[in-house]
Amino acid sequence: MSIRLKEFQLDAVKALFEAMEKPARDIILKSPTGSGKTIILTYFMHQYIQSFPKTVFVWLTPGKGNLEEQSKAKMDQYIHASQTKQLSDVMTAGFEENDSCFINWEKLTKKGNNALKDSERTNFLEHIQHALNDGLHFVIIVDESHQNNTIKADEIIQYFHTGKIIRCSATPKGIAKAEIIEIPEKEVIAAGLIKKMLIINQDFPQIVETEDQTAYLLERAIKKQRELRTAFLQQGKNINPLIVIQIPNKSKTLQDDVEQYLETQGLNYENGQLACWLSDRHENLDNIDALYAQSSAIIIKQAVATGWDCPRAYILVKLRDNMEETFEIQTIGRIRRMPEAAHYENDLLDSCYLYTLDKKFTAGVKMALDKGALNACTLFLKSEYKNITLTGEQRTMVTTTSNPQKALQAIAAYVRKEYGIDSNKVENQTRLQTAGFEMNKNIVRYTFSGESTTLDFSSADMNNIKVVEKLNTHTHGREYHRTIGKIGLEIGMEYSYMNTIIRKLFDKNFTYQGKILALEPRNVYAFVINNADRLRHLARKAMAYEMDQRRSDSPSKSYYEFHIPRSCLFTYNSEAKTQLIMEKNVYQNYLSSAAPRSTSEVKFEKFCEHSNSVEWYYKNGDKGNEYFSIVYEDNSGKQKLFYPDYIIEANGEIWIIETKGGFDRSGNSQDIDLYTSKKFNVLKEYLDKYGLKGGIVRNDATTDELCICIEQYSDDIGSKDWVVLNSILK
Repeated sequence: MSIRLKEFQLDAVKALFEAMEKPARDIILKSPTGSGKTIILTYFMHQYIQSFPKTVFVWLTPGKGNLEEQSKAKMDQYIHASQTKQLSDVMTAGFEENDSCFINWEKLTKKGNNALKDSERTNFLEHIQHALNDGLHFVIIVDESHQNNTIKADEIIQYFHTGKIIRCSATPKGIAKAEIIEIPEKEVIAAGLIKKMLIINQDFPQIVETEDQTAYLLERAIKKQRELRTAFLQQGKNINPLIVIQIPNKSKTLQDDVEQYLETQGLNYENGQLACWLSDRHENLDNIDALYAQSSAIIIKQAVATGWDCPRAYILVKLRDNMEETFEIQTIGRIRRMPEAAHYENDLLDSCYLYTLDKKFTAGVKMALDKGALNACTLFLKSEYKNITLTGEQRTMVTTTSNPQKALQAIAAYVRKEYGIDSNKVENQTRLQTAGFEMNKNIVRYTFSGESTTLDFSSADMNNIKVVEKLNTHTHGREYHRTIGKIGLEIGMEYSYMNTIIRKLFDKNFTYQGKILALEPRNVYAFVINNADRLRHLARKAMAYEMDQRRSDSPSKSYYEFHIPRSCLFTYNSEAKTQLIMEKNVYQNYLSSAAPRSTSEVKFEKFCEHSNSVEWYYKNGDKGNEYFSIVYEDNSGKQKLFYPDYIIEANGEIWIIETKGGFDRSGNSQDIDLYTSKKFNVLKEYLDKYGLKGGIVRNDATTDELCICIEQYSDDIGSKDWVVLNSILK
């Protein structure tokens, strides 16, 4: 593997594996443009083929932009020794086990397309039938599925007799009963792959008066382009930001107007400053995606919306038309990628810009970017808080991966703690069995029997049936491989390392001092397959619990001087009934309708506003180098960043506060973060080191009071470790 996946990308791979086991035929992968969809899917395909024999992937793309060639090239690049084909290869050699075939959809469906003559089309269907006769099964991937949702497309898919279709798009259309996997946009932004914010019509007056709308928009776009170019040069980067000018499909007059105005600003085809990608004209497109390319603007129509990657594109000028909205949103995606797949920690360079007078399009963009009812504006830091300084911590790239040896030790230690395991392997087996582990030497499945008058029956009304299948290491080998891979995905561990960990813990032929069971090698297959869910949960918990050891100050941890950002892009709910200005917030005009906020955060901000002890408070961001972070490690040695929610000053002292889900009326925890205990301990170490105060704040539903844990963390609200916040900060 020549590329390392981001954490959110590994989560998507894990979700795809889980979706493949669910009954729904259709899986929708909704991924923002720039999230590395091709990387996610090719990695998944590679892993899946290793686990499931007789599999053939068919990746279908729409006709524009040679997407099938791009996708195949990326898989060849990312996955060494991958078995990839295009349509011409299939026509020559047919489909074979472990194939990943990239096929241009429209070469099969488009009327008048000569890529496949009638006789060749028949041969293509024969190749499918031969594959099915040989026992191969197809998994279909429909790329840019919003463009392929047609009757003809579904007819072609039916020939493959597939049980699973993965449909990918940034803007998927609804498919009934589909399993939906949505990659959170904020995770893609946090990874630095796409720009943090889309800014629409920046600094436009309330009333725009102009005799020439095209010139009005282009003038502002060019001004912004030059501002961006200057900022890059100041950072020592030779990056030339690109303006994308989208014109209606049938508007030669508007195209002429655009070209004439750009000419007055020194942008034309002759000097290389202007490019165009139109169905009947291509100008200055060679190397246009290079960060240093000469062209500063490109004129496009609909044809360039799919499959065009140009990460230096920063500005979209959208001139009026009546195109379908889903396509338009795709166009927005073309200006969202970061040029170097990392943020510059500069609001100007970490944002992209839209200039348009098309109200319908603007509304569509807001809806598509999942802002819903949220509005946004820039807030500025009050001058008296500009000198507040803390020492922040950043991880280094050296230790962002899991250490297999540490992971092994952590899992062994967690099992000892959780199940009372010791050196007696026979007693250990009994303890695990008592805890619910299946110890059968064969494969155990469960089903139901009973009667129901409706298809919507409850398993609780049925009898449990235990089905025991004789273990066969050959036929169950792939299932074992798949299960180990999924356990590894839980903790970011590659298959080979995870397999070694499992073998050392449970296989008699592997030497390890902390061994839990001493099973025969074939019985390890059954143990892992029968206890797949328990082992996944165990591995995840083992990385998060607080081990009985002091952490040394990691030499690979770096430090920086944190100042509260001078400005922030503030999102709020304009529909909220109260829009009070929170006077104690460090930003001017910070509203009580700030969103998104958790219930605990809303209550804490109200508490700060009304507490006589609190002088000011700052809501920290949850991702990004410009915010305050502390480094901690999971039990595999993988470094993670913890962004505490709030920094406040109370009674003349700085406090750092993390808010978490509360306790319900029965005292049950509603905190879903496995790492809360670790975060508390690393926060306490930080506070002690710098002489500050703070802790974890959670709401107690029984009394409807915010409570704080300061000295020692407990998940029991009834313990003395939790005290009412108001009793400390009155």
